[in-house]
Amino acid sequence: MKHLQKLTKVALGSAMAFSMTACSSGKGTAATETVDAKEEYGCNTLNVYNAGEYIDTDMISAFEKQYNARVNYDTFDSNETMYTKLLGGSSYDVIVPSDYMIERMISEDMLQPLNKDQQTNEADYDPAVLKMRDAYDPDGKYSVPYFWGSVGLVYDKTKVSEEDVKSEGWNVLKDTKYKGILYYYDSQRDGFMVAFKALGYSMNTENQDEITAAYNWLREMNDTMEPSYVTDEVIDGMVNSSKGIAIMYSGDAAYVLNENDNMAWYEPDQGTNIWSDSMVIPKNAGCPELANEFINFMASYDAQLANSTAVGYTSVRSDVEEEMTAKDGDYYGNDAYTVRKDGAKDEVFHYNEKLTKALSDLWNKVKVQ
Repeated sequence: MKHLQKLTKVALGSAMAFSMTACSSGKGTAATETVDAKEEYGCNTLNVYNAGEYIDTDMISAFEKQYNARVNYDTFDSNETMYTKLLGGSSYDVIVPSDYMIERMISEDMLQPLNKDQQTNEADYDPAVLKMRDAYDPDGKYSVPYFWGSVGLVYDKTKVSEEDVKSEGWNVLKDTKYKGILYYYDSQRDGFMVAFKALGYSMNTENQDEITAAYNWLREMNDTMEPSYVTDEVIDGMVNSSKGIAIMYSGDAAYVLNENDNMAWYEPDQGTNIWSDSMVIPKNAGCPELANEFINFMASYDAQLANSTAVGYTSVRSDVEEEMTAKDGDYYGNDAYTVRKDGAKDEVFHYNEKLTKALSDLWNKVKVQ
């Protein structure tokens, strides 16, 4: 799950965006007819589990008002935290995991199929998002995408050569000209993805020789570049120009580029991780019909526009992405907001328990000074 920060340089607030479109008859707008959830579905309380700062809370209030319902909204800091809590018996009606975790939960029979009759917004989704979903949930039986993005490099144009970044790609992270001004994301999955791609391998490899080569690449980077390993701190660090180059998620990068004009974004041609987070309904959900309505509501034009405006990540809807990136629009589209759709070497991360364990053991060794 990706870390998020709210943007501050958005000309129109998300609540205003919702109020301007909610009463329109335009494409994909949220339904405005009030429904009594208790009468219609036999329950009026939803338990929702999502990543922190991954929603415009006004959208929760709007859903509660429209359905005369109550939403109990909890947040998690990682897919693994969410998964462990569900294994422990916690019950939620809607959760928002990442692609690889959804793949795992489907294989372990932890999710229930969506009611397709209640899902009316996918016709407006970016076809690239729906195609990517087929890699972890064929035909979308269990999931509706929420946001999507990628992993790339944010660099300070006053400290790092654009030519170096574009010619070296991920290997610029080992260019000793930039020793000491590097943020490296403290994540075994993302950290090894960079090394695999720099070496020309799949990020889903199980080949032990390739895993060893990636480990050696990371050890050399660690030993020569004096990297600072970070997670959330990378956002403010790059906004404040504390370092010159960083691995970042695209939504966080969109925020950084919006706040600091010296910053630029690049997705290396060696390939990267293109990811999506989606809304699903756990097997033990107590109010699944209302959960389907919540998912459809959050997939509407109004809610997607409000949420994308609030948190900075790329909408899965083509019409909202077009609105967010319009040159004459009121929003903030930049290079990091638009997800690359034609990267021949880009991949979706798949769940692989064997690989995950191997990388976990090696990642701790990478950072030994």
